Formats: sequence, structure tokens, C-alpha cells
Amino acid sequence: MSDKNIKVRGIATLVIIAVALFFLIPSVTQKLPSIWKDSTDKIHLGLDLQGGMHLVMEVETEKAVESTMERISNDLKETLMEKRVRFKHLSREGGAGLTLELPDRKSSEQFEKILKNDFPNLDIKSSEIADGIEKVYLKIKDKQIASIEKFALEQSLETIRNRVDEFGVSEPEIIPQGKDRILIQLPGVKDPQRAINLIGKTALLEFKLLDEENSVDEALKGKVPSDDIIAYGYKVESETGGRKKTPYLLKKKTLLTGESLEDARVSISDRFGESYVSIKFDSQGAKDFERITAANVKKRLAIVLDGVVHSAPVIQERISGGNAQITGNFTMDEAHDLAIVLRAGALPAPVRILEQRTVGPSLGQDSIDKGILSIIVGSILVILFMVMYYNLSGIVADVALFLNIILILGALAAFKATLTLPGIAGIVLTIGMAVDANVLIFERIREELRLGKSPRAAIAGGYSKALLTIVDANVTTLIAALVLFQFGTGPVKGFAVTLSIGIICSMFTAIFVTRIIYDYFVWNINIKRVSI
Repeated sequence: MSDKNIKVRGIATLVIIAVALFFLIPSVTQKLPSIWKDSTDKIHLGLDLQGGMHLVMEVETEKAVESTMERISNDLKETLMEKRVRFKHLSREGGAGLTLELPDRKSSEQFEKILKNDFPNLDIKSSEIADGIEKVYLKIKDKQIASIEKFALEQSLETIRNRVDEFGVSEPEIIPQGKDRILIQLPGVKDPQRAINLIGKTALLEFKLLDEENSVDEALKGKVPSDDIIAYGYKVESETGGRKKTPYLLKKKTLLTGESLEDARVSISDRFGESYVSIKFDSQGAKDFERITAANVKKRLAIVLDGVVHSAPVIQERISGGNAQITGNFTMDEAHDLAIVLRAGALPAPVRILEQRTVGPSLGQDSIDKGILSIIVGSILVILFMVMYYNLSGIVADVALFLNIILILGALAAFKATLTLPGIAGIVLTIGMAVDANVLIFERIREELRLGKSPRAAIAGGYSKALLTIVDANVTTLIAALVLFQFGTGPVKGFAVTLSIGIICSMFTAIFVTRIIYDYFVWNINIKRVSI
């Protein structure tokens, strides 16, 4: 073993420790040069440590099936009319069914042909003939229902993730649970209600014409035309500043939806200083919007979001370029959140909250304090035991333990991992495991010394004989930790992350770092006796 070899290993160790400190220091102090702070990130704290929100939301996947059936119903009606197939009545039957009345056999044959060619996802559940009229009950296929529900969950997950990312939450946890639930953890959220409103808004944007030929008052009395619906908006009264609910009679047909939206931004009115949302359509949406406005000049076009009319301006002229505005006496936060949900897209189905918990920052700070205390107490007890039982060799193990903690925290900061309360438990467990490898090595060295071997031979023999056992024990634990990370959720993942990093770091410090220290003393200092 040459002096040069020890120096190379020592320099490599110092470089690794320096890199760990480079990433760790921003988590300890903010008094750093701006270049340093900009190039690194501090350790992120999980929900249980810094406070925040815990939500379990259910995606109402049956509503996605109903929406699909509504669309299929409209498509089937248009197809039958286009191909001149006679039918008396077409209506929805439950969530996933349709009822169709056909007046004669010829119409039935034409319908069956259309069903086979154009609507392969529909099955005839049953049919009956009464007074010469065939009543057909249609149902969407079970396989297609499962596909719609799965897509609704996946699309909801992606949409919520996009909204949360734009909202600016650091290290959110958004994962599916079962077939129709989503777990959401938002650390550090200061305004829970605003976050809930942002996440849960369906954000279905529709453009509909007002029915100005029929009376709204008559519709409110129950005389709603078959092609119309009643929707409500809100107007701010200038005298009181309160919001007044205003009814609108709208055409049922949607001329354009938010699916064609390309961008949505918050803008400020030059004249009144009010916030509004400016929207821009994609190329196809711009063409459709230009065509719609050209065909309906001097008519009122309602902008409807989640069934609420935000504005209903008169179309003065054809609007080209694909730009429009959504006004509605918004505050800046309301306009900002509306722009976020429009950019992220509409949820394919409504979501509802099943479980909601808010962790206060004071409770999180208490968890941090107790976690740090547990690390300190555990470290002190381990340090004292090693010194009392292994003398000066125990100090070598304690140095490795101290470096091990630095490397773990540095790795957490470097990988931008989230530290949770179970993660702290993983660090405490690693503290014990970090010296476990040294205990195996020290006992082997003792055995070699009892056989009368020299310090150099005893140290070399102790490390070589303990190596296989150490690697075997740590690798099996690492495999278990990786399985926990792969299949666990939230807190379990936090435990698995710190445990995995801790195992790798402890093997490095216990086998590599402590060996450098021993080699330095037996080769450079040339000690005659090992204090163990």
C-alpha cells in the first residue's frame, strides 16, 4: 500500500464531502452568494414537516360516461337525420343507455346498418314492438365504459397536476388511488380554500348564443323552449357592491368549447383597471370562432364556464385572429386562477372531496424539532457506545457516522428529494446501520489480533473477511427499500428514499473512509498497536 494510493483515496473522499456540503449548505443558511443560491436548491420538506394540505378526491367517472352518451346521442340523432332514417323519439336512458323509437321495419333495418358501421361501441340491449312501433334500448359496451372511466381518471390526474404546477406548489404529491380516487398532498399551501377551488373546478368553457326571441321570465315560470336552457350569471351592483344573480336564456347547442383553446392570460383593462382573462384559440378554433361571429353579428354570445355565464357581449362584427376576452369583475387572484384552469384544460368529469386535512406549520415545526432531537440523541448514544466499547477505533467509526449524515443530507438536497417525518425515521435507522458495518469489521480485526497478526495484517484481514457479509446485508436491505419506493405512497416513499441513500452512504463511509484512516496510521504513522 503506497503513500500515493492513500492520498488519491483521501482526495477522492474530500471531493465527495465537498460536493455534499456544496448542496447542503443552502439548506442551513441563506447568507450565500446569489450564484451559489441560484445553482443549488435546499432540502424540500414534506407535508408533515412544513404544513399544507392533504386531499383525497373522487373522480365521478360515471359523469364522464354520461357526457360520452350525451355526445353519442347527438351524433346518432344527426346521423339518422342526415341519412333520412325515420324515428319518433331518441332519449337518454340512465347513465349509459339510450332509447330509440322506430316507426317501421325499413327504418329498423337502416338503423341496424348505421349502428354496425358508425357506432360499434353501442349494443342493442333489448327491443319491443307495440302498436307497430319498435322501441330499441341501446347500451354502451362494458369494455368501452371501463375505457372511458380509466381515461377520465388519467386525464383528471394530468389536468390537476398541470394546475398545481402552475399554482406554484413545491414538491406536490399527486397519485392515483384505486379506480376513481386521487391523493393530493400540497406542502406549504397558505390558502387551502383557494387551492381547493383551483383543483376542483371542472373548467368546461362553452360559447352559446342567447335566445333573444323568447322571454326569460316565461322560461323561469316553466315554459322553457325545447332547444333552450336557463343559466345564471352574476352582476356587481354599483350602489351596494353586492353580486346579483341574473338569469339567461341560452340556446342548448354549444357553438365552441375550450378544447380549441391555445392560451389564457390575465390582462388589465386600460380604461377601468379591471382584471380580465384574454384567451387565444388554436388555428382550427380561430377559424370556427371567426365563422361563428360572422354568422351571428348583432347577436349576444354567452361565455359560459362550468354552467355559469361570465359575460354575454353583443357580436359587433366578425372577429378574426382567434382572440377573445372573459370579463366578470374578477379580482387579480380570481383572474389568475381562471387563466390557470383554462390553460390546463377542463376536467373530463367532476371531482368531489372525500377527505381533507390541513397540517398547520406549527405542528410541522414541532415534528421537525422532535425529529432533529431524535437524530441528535440517537447519534450521541451511538457515539458514546462506540468509544466505550472500541476505544480509539470507536472514534474512527464516529467520524464515519458524522460524514455519513452529511452525505445523506447533501444527497437529499442534490436530488431535490422531499424530507418527511418517516424520512427522518429512515435517517435515524441509518445511523444505527452506519456503525453496524464497522462493528463487523472491528470484531474481525480483533479476531486477527488474537491470532498474533501485525496491525497491518489484522486490518487487511478484518476488512476482507467482513466485506462480503456487509455487502450482503446492505444489498438485501437496499432491495427492500427500492421495493418500498416502487409500490409505496407518500410517507412510505419518503422513508424508502432516505433509507436507500443512507445505505449507500454508510457503505461508502464504513468500508472506504474508515479504511483510509486505518491505512494512514499503519502505513504513514507506522503504529505498533491498534486501539480496539
